[in-house]
Amino acid sequence: MTEWSRERAVDRLETLVETVESERMPVPVRELWVTGDVALGLDPVERLDVYLAKDILLGTGADEEAATGTATSVGGDKVTGAHTPPDEFAVEGIGETVRGDWARAHPDLVRSTGGGYAAPERCLAAHLTEETEPIHLEICNASFEDNVTQRLKGALATDAHERILDPRGVCLWVEGQRGTDVFERLRRGEYAFPPLAEALEMLGAEAEAAAEAASALENRHGDQQGRTVRSDVV
Repeated sequence: MTEWSRERAVDRLETLVETVESERMPVPVRELWVTGDVALGLDPVERLDVYLAKDILLGTGADEEAATGTATSVGGDKVTGAHTPPDEFAVEGIGETVRGDWARAHPDLVRSTGGGYAAPERCLAAHLTEETEPIHLEICNASFEDNVTQRLKGALATDAHERILDPRGVCLWVEGQRGTDVFERLRRGEYAFPPLAEALEMLGAEAEAAAEAASALENRHGDQQGRTVRSDVV
């Protein structure tokens, strides 16, 4: 299994934030959090667990500039929310669920579902990470704090304990603002969190269910290799 030093892992988190801040993303990103080994101050770090909250783009909104509300211009052609011609992209949904100007600028990063429709979360993963990096991405339209609660309720109700999110997260970036001294604190391992089962109990889980859920999440973590991506809609 590939391992990173905590210093390298935090450096990688900084570059992720810098990329989101400075580059056009396939969909707007609103939050970026880190959980798992780095948040807990472990060294070395087996995996980098990152949570991204993104917007859902529908129809003509996919190519509007957030700052001005105007359509962008790519290669001299006005970009609209209509389907990109199928002879340009082999997937549907470009310019609808994924920004058309981003796809034109990064055709090699366009990713689709098994049904051939543009997959925003896979496009984000391709833009931000390499396949061989030990990084797990959780991508959702909901904020981290809201989704932690929703996922825990759903997992406990259905005994799908592997679906929980680790609530012990550190906010790196939200709505264009970085957390104060967050990267230096991560480098020094200054964040203090309880064991996972205890953290889940604090959110309302019964002790036995919390222990089972914590074990399921830890087992899933140990089984992962390279880049992995998981997404949901709340």
